[in-house]
Amino acid sequence: MKSYQLTYLISPRLNEEELKKIEEKLNSAIKEEGGILKNSQILGRKKLTSKIKKEEEAIFVNLDFDLNPEKIENLKKKINSESKILRSVIILKKERERKVEAQRVKKIKKERVELSKIEEKLKEILNES
Repeated sequence: MKSYQLTYLISPRLNEEELKKIEEKLNSAIKEEGGILKNSQILGRKKLTSKIKKEEEAIFVNLDFDLNPEKIENLKKKINSESKILRSVIILKKERERKVEAQRVKKIKKERVELSKIEEKLKEILNES
């Protein structure tokens, strides 16, 4: 499996419910292809430099996921079948980016361990007093 990032643009005219439906549809499409969804983030509404399907603004959304490379074409077909998506792009995350992300996760886990040690030490101190 390799790590990918999908960025897609949707019409700002959609309501919250329609936005959630598209998100769920793409999340399930990734899972159907055997992928693992890692992160989903709505980046917000932005003005486009040129119109796309008569829209001057769009809502930008990022999805980070892991997927086998041979399944990417199937996923692209599913994304392109969604008429409310104005534009989309899937990029392969570089090895360096994956390592940085792994280090960040490792650091967070280490901080959690250190916090638990602090809590144990506080309990020990409080019981001794």
